Amino acid sequence: MQTNRARASGGVRVRLTGVRRVFPVLDGAGRAPRDGAPGVIAIDGIDLDIAPGAFVALLGPSGCGKSTLLRLVAGLDRADAGAAVVEAEEAPGASGARAPLAYVFQDAHLLPWRSVLENAALPLELAGAPLDERRAAARAALVQVGLADAGARYPAELSGGMRMRVSLARALVTRPRLLLLDEPFAALDELTRSRLDDELRALWAELGMTVLFVTHSITEAAYLAERAVVLSPRPARVVADRTLSLPDQRTAALRTEPAFAREVRALQEALERGGA
Repeated sequence: MQTNRARASGGVRVRLTGVRRVFPVLDGAGRAPRDGAPGVIAIDGIDLDIAPGAFVALLGPSGCGKSTLLRLVAGLDRADAGAAVVEAEEAPGASGARAPLAYVFQDAHLLPWRSVLENAALPLELAGAPLDERRAAARAALVQVGLADAGARYPAELSGGMRMRVSLARALVTRPRLLLLDEPFAALDELTRSRLDDELRALWAELGMTVLFVTHSITEAAYLAERAVVLSPRPARVVADRTLSLPDQRTAALRTEPAFAREVRALQEALERGGA
């Protein structure tokens, strides 16, 4: 089964315990308020335990704190209470150092003056890897996302879907054990989005990293993930934590099957119960 292969290949465990995040309300001059002044509670009391190699979708209404939660896991922000822990010990039998995590944003954020190959190689360049090593790794990552022949092109020459593939390649070039995706396909047309969903799921099955995927799309969450966590409107709390009863092999035909419709309906009802 894909799930077992993924978990066996070295994804990391992610644990969130009592996570709370409060943002200060700035005054009219953009200054932070004095100590003790109330703030905006974005996340309140989130507890999650995500197994190594799992594919988990985070669902919730706009502004509920999904992206904030992802940033806390990535270490780009700090919780005001509780802890977000990535257990990045080397998996048994794994060889070579692997970067613990990679982050893919909604916008591809490619450097327009750099070629596709140079964009994909950027994380290794920043890490000081030798030129030949980073180019070879970038070429391999581009092959994984179906862009083997696009290395010499520039971002302005690419479609939106191709730019997002480059962004995925740039994330994969470090061989991450945790892949964080913040609505990466939201701006794409439905056909391109469906194709990238299939490619992402195949990459997860092949490479075995743990995946946290933020999306507003209930159908996308049901199609991609093993498990879907539904969050309430701000402050974000867990409304539902559902293991999806769907086959490991996901194809376009699954979207028309009764089992898929049941999972989508269950997630929709959870969002409605939460006040979305």
